[in-house]
Amino acid sequence: MGLETYWATDPSEVLRVRQGFRLEDVDTRGTPGFEGNKSAAEGSLAEGAAILADLQEKLFAGNQMGDDPRRLLLVLQAMDTAGKGGIVKHVMSAVDPQGVQVATFKKPTDEELEHDFLWRISKEVPDAGMIGVFDRSHYEDVLIAKVRELAPPKEIERRYDAINEFEAELAASGTTIIKVMLHISSDEQKERLTDRLERPDKHWKFNPGDIEERMLAPKYQEAYQVVFDRTTTPHAPWYVIPADRKWYARLSVQHLLIEALEAMRLDWPIATFDIDEQKARLAAS
Repeated sequence: MGLETYWATDPSEVLRVRQGFRLEDVDTRGTPGFEGNKSAAEGSLAEGAAILADLQEKLFAGNQMGDDPRRLLLVLQAMDTAGKGGIVKHVMSAVDPQGVQVATFKKPTDEELEHDFLWRISKEVPDAGMIGVFDRSHYEDVLIAKVRELAPPKEIERRYDAINEFEAELAASGTTIIKVMLHISSDEQKERLTDRLERPDKHWKFNPGDIEERMLAPKYQEAYQVVFDRTTTPHAPWYVIPADRKWYARLSVQHLLIEALEAMRLDWPIATFDIDEQKARLAAS
């Protein structure tokens, strides 16, 4: 399970989408692999943060000095209130911000609509040595576009294959792809939306359209199932994470990042200059 000490079993094995997976079977309050409570998770998240920060720095340094082409891309998808923003805030804040690229994809602009749906996505692919985070992504074009009928069925079908080809090209160029769907229950989402309406400091997070989207949840679940069936590949796997407990979702995403970086067998790059010579120069300065 790697450098972390707090997992009873490797959660990635349970969370990873495989053949026969059904979204409806996921327990949104489950905590696969973790036997502690919220309080224990806070300490575990701090332990994992130190591990993640060290690995991220090695990834960044490897490109800065050694031209290592590798990079990591985390794709976050979810229904409203599931916690994507919390992942960015509480997980990614542990690493050096100069090594992270976060892209948020909202409603396409007029310019973006004039191009293929992957045009705006391609521009946000993380540079070598970076961890990239997509807060929503190209999958909106086969989720909301399907549910809201914003594109004809034939075009939606084409996009599944286009996405697979796009991700295969990314993987071939040195990009490790982790795709995460944060799965929240209807009851928990309702509670979080209610909280946003009752607290003035959270009104800015609420959008009246969130209720309309909530009423389409069954259609979204069907659309997500098709996404998993059509776009889960060995080089770009999907992970579905129970998200009713925010602390578990954050801990799980952190683990997936650590696991992916550990698999790269990163190390500090070898200096391209004579260290003793530079020490002598510094001493004489």
